[in-house]
Amino acid sequence: MKITVTQSALAWFEEECGFQSGDYVRFFARYGGSSTIQDSFSMGFTKEEPDNIGLSTVANGITFYIVEDEIWYLDGKDMLVDYRKDRDEIVYLYA
Repeated sequence: MKITVTQSALAWFEEECGFQSGDYVRFFARYGGSSTIQDSFSMGFTKEEPDNIGLSTVANGITFYIVEDEIWYLDGKDMLVDYRKDRDEIVYLYA
């Protein structure tokens, strides 16, 4: 399993959320919404110092991660984080 953050998503996190080198972005499973891999759950994110990182990647000095206790959400799949300009939103794709 791995996390990949596209250049367009990285630019969105930097421009819209103000993340910069040295920051941490935690992805987490939240109850509600929908996803293609977990019924009744969707992915969220927050700026949060890491505690018990289970999976991570670094892009432009920003660490994107999921804590070990929430790896179950990925169901063994890789996660691609992308920005859809036509919908003006971050999307999560799993393969």
